[in-house]
Amino acid sequence: MQHALIAAEQAACAGEVPVGAVIVADGKIIATSANRMDASGDATAHAEMLAIRQALEILGTGRLTGCDLYVTLEPCTMCAGAIAHARLRRLYFGAEDKKAGAVENGVRFFDSKSCNHRPEVISGIGAEKSAELLRKFFAARR
Repeated sequence: MQHALIAAEQAACAGEVPVGAVIVADGKIIATSANRMDASGDATAHAEMLAIRQALEILGTGRLTGCDLYVTLEPCTMCAGAIAHARLRRLYFGAEDKKAGAVENGVRFFDSKSCNHRPEVISGIGAEKSAELLRKFFAARR
């Protein structure tokens, strides 16, 4: 999670919402990303989506079975769907997102009958630091 937090800090410095994501395979980081929605002009450029795309390209398998995703903020519905489709083994996330989160809040995507894959979910890892990054980022914009 420390690497995801570093990516989130870099996103904040670039003026992006501070969310970072890391994908690990066989104990090694294979992809690291941060939000790039503003820089790319792409509403789907969430940290999780970018990390998933990187990892899929690196592995060349079409799925991320056996891989784990670490992300600083609870994934939204779009990212939860991508996590399920990529068949990630585990999801570790930091801060919960009561407004847009879709794992333990909101639609609770992985609990849906239509969800075709449910990763193991471990929440609260680095939650305090993740939440603080977000609070500082949004406070500076108000």
